Amino acid sequence: MSSTSTAGNSAQYRSSLAIIGTLFFIFGFVTWINGPLIGFVKLAFDLDTDAKAFLVTFAFYMAYFFLALPSSLILERTGMKKGMSLGLGVMAVGAVIFGTFATVRNYPACLTGLFVIGSGLSLLQTASNPYISILGPIESAAARISIMGICNKLAGILSPIVMGVLVMKDVGHFEAQVAAAATPEIKQALLAEFAAKIYWPYMVMAGVLALLAVWVLRSSLPEIKSAEANATDAGSSGSRRSVLQFPHLLLGVLCIFVYVGVEVLAADAIGTYGKGFGIPSEQTTYFTAFTLAGMLVGYLIGLATIPTWLSQQRGLAISAVLGIVFSLAAYFTKGYVSVGFVAALGLANALMWPAIFPLAIAGLGRFTEKGSALLIMGIAGGALIPRLFAVYKDVYDFQLVFLAIAAPCYLYILFYSLKGYAAGRNSAAAPLAAAGG
Repeated sequence: MSSTSTAGNSAQYRSSLAIIGTLFFIFGFVTWINGPLIGFVKLAFDLDTDAKAFLVTFAFYMAYFFLALPSSLILERTGMKKGMSLGLGVMAVGAVIFGTFATVRNYPACLTGLFVIGSGLSLLQTASNPYISILGPIESAAARISIMGICNKLAGILSPIVMGVLVMKDVGHFEAQVAAAATPEIKQALLAEFAAKIYWPYMVMAGVLALLAVWVLRSSLPEIKSAEANATDAGSSGSRRSVLQFPHLLLGVLCIFVYVGVEVLAADAIGTYGKGFGIPSEQTTYFTAFTLAGMLVGYLIGLATIPTWLSQQRGLAISAVLGIVFSLAAYFTKGYVSVGFVAALGLANALMWPAIFPLAIAGLGRFTEKGSALLIMGIAGGALIPRLFAVYKDVYDFQLVFLAIAAPCYLYILFYSLKGYAAGRNSAAAPLAAAGG
C-alpha cells in the first residue's frame, strides 16, 4: 500500500508522530497507574477482599466496552483531531472526580471517576490507534505502533514509581500503624489521612490533561480520512454492507479481548500475585514497573525486526508461544522467580497490540472507524479477566488460577496469528500478512 500524503511530507509526518507519541505517553501513565492504585484503594477504603480492590480495573476498562461505539459516532462528527482533544478533556474531568472523592473516601464515586477517565481514553484510543496505523503504509503500521508503545510503556514504568514515592512510601509501616490503632476512630483518621495523599497527584494530572486537550486542538495535526487511507483489498469492503461481515475483524476483537486481559493481568495483578508469596507491600507496589519494562524491551525488539525481518503475523505467533512458556514457568516456580516470569509476560505481550490492530483493520475501507471501535470494545477484557483472578485466587491455588486464565488466552492469540487474521480475506490480503516475513 502506498503511503499517505501525510507520510510524504517528512516534517509534518515527524511532527504528527511526536504529537501522537505524547498522547500515548499520557494515556500510558494514566492506564498503568492502576496497578499500584489497586493496593492503594484496598488500604485507603479498608476493603476486605482483593476482588473489591480489583473493581479499579473493572470500572476503568468497562468504559471501553460502553463508550467505544459512541466514540466512533462522535469521531464521524468531530474528526480525529477534535475527538482526541475531547477525549483528553473527559479524562481531566474523571481525574478531578477521583481525586476529590478519594479525600472523603467515597469508593463508588472514585470508581465513577475511573470510569470517566476510561471513557475519555476510549475516545482518545478510538481515534489515535487507527490514526497511527494509517499515518503511513499499513505494512509498517506495527513499527509505528511500536514507537507509540515505547512512549506508553515508558510512562507505565514511571507511574508506579511516582505512585510509590508520592503516595505509597513506607506503606508497610503505615499498615502496621493501622493494625495497631487503639480505637476505630483512630484507625479511620489514619486511613483518611492516607487517602488524602492521592488528591494533588490527580489534580495535577487533570491540569496536564486539560492543557494537552488545548494543545492538540491548536496543533498542526492533520486530518486523515481513514476510509480512503485504509483501502487495502480493493473491493473487499465495497461489496459488504456491514462491519460485521469481516470475519478477520470479529476474530480480532476477541483476540484484543484476551490479549488486553492477560496484559492487565500481568501488569496490574503482579503485585497481588507477589503478595501470595508473602512479599511485602513496599516491594509489590513497584512490580508493575517490571512488567512494563519487559514490554518496553519487547517494543524495541519489534521496532528493530518488524517488518524488516518479521511480518506482523509471525511476530504475533512468536509472542503467543512465549506467553504460554512464561505462564507455565511462573506456575512451576516460586517466590521472586515466579514473579519474574509473570513480569516476563510483558516481553511476550509487547508485540501483540502492534500486530493485532493493523491485521484486524486491514482492508476495512469505509468501515475503519467502526472496526476500530469494535476493537476498542475488546479492551473490556482488561476489566473481566483480571477480576477472574481476583475472585478465584481466594478459592484455589493462586498460581494455578493464574495459569488457568493466561494459558487459554495465549492459545487463542496463537490461533489468530496462524489462521484467524486471514479469515474471510481474499487472495489480495496475503501479501500484507507476509510483508517483511
